Amino acid sequence: MIYIVIPVFNRKHFTKECLLSLRKQTNTSFKVIVVDDGSTDGTADMLAEEFPEVDVLFGDGGLFWTASVNMGIRHALQHGAEYVMTLNNDLEAAPDFIANTYKWMAEKPNAIIGALEMDAATREPAFGGEIIDFKLNKVRHLLQELPKEQQVGLHQVSQLPGRGLLIPRAVFEKIGLLDQDKFPHYVADYDFTHTALRNGFELYCNYDAKIYTYPEESGERKNRQSKSIKNFYNHLFDIKGGGNLRDFTRFTLKNCPSPYIPYYLANGYARRIFGYILK
Repeated sequence: MIYIVIPVFNRKHFTKECLLSLRKQTNTSFKVIVVDDGSTDGTADMLAEEFPEVDVLFGDGGLFWTASVNMGIRHALQHGAEYVMTLNNDLEAAPDFIANTYKWMAEKPNAIIGALEMDAATREPAFGGEIIDFKLNKVRHLLQELPKEQQVGLHQVSQLPGRGLLIPRAVFEKIGLLDQDKFPHYVADYDFTHTALRNGFELYCNYDAKIYTYPEESGERKNRQSKSIKNFYNHLFDIKGGGNLRDFTRFTLKNCPSPYIPYYLANGYARRIFGYILK
């Protein structure tokens, strides 16, 4: 059975719609674990009253994304989970999402498999996995390269985000949990999938397993919409900053091949600094 771990902090309307979409799945062979890291908007009461089938764990508000996910993963593994899926609360799953996850999980039982992200507003594909080139500091977005007729089934990638990320138990047994010490909020999912890849696990994006996301609701997107000196600082240094230089440096030193580190760092710093200003 798949155990689905969803970290939440406030935004109970998103959590509710996400859980309702999971209730509508054609395949119901899964268990949901919500990790509520100190919500103050009534999330806990809503979960208790409306979703009694969900296991709810609680943090004190200081866990952030990675530690919340790790708490849920530990709970799942302690209850015998053979597969764990990480899922954010600001998305909805297509009715056949779990069914199509099981379909390709059977074909690649030891692989880490991500989901195809659809824009909830346009209903068009928005993200389908990435292939990174450390030497040139470039990322190929696979979705942009595939003709429409090929946007089905599994496609091999080199890194994946934590939205709809299916992870076999064997991966945790070999490399451990996500690195919450180095990456408390962002980048931990990418770091985890790179670490798994180096340890022999394949990565795929499942174009048949669709989730509907709200890109405009991301904290980083809102930060860019209202530019200021304070938001620029937060972009580069805040724990939730999308261009966090500390996280980027740690990710590079841990995952980039040594010969490419100086250029990768210099190029990445420039992109994060000037990209915020120019975009």
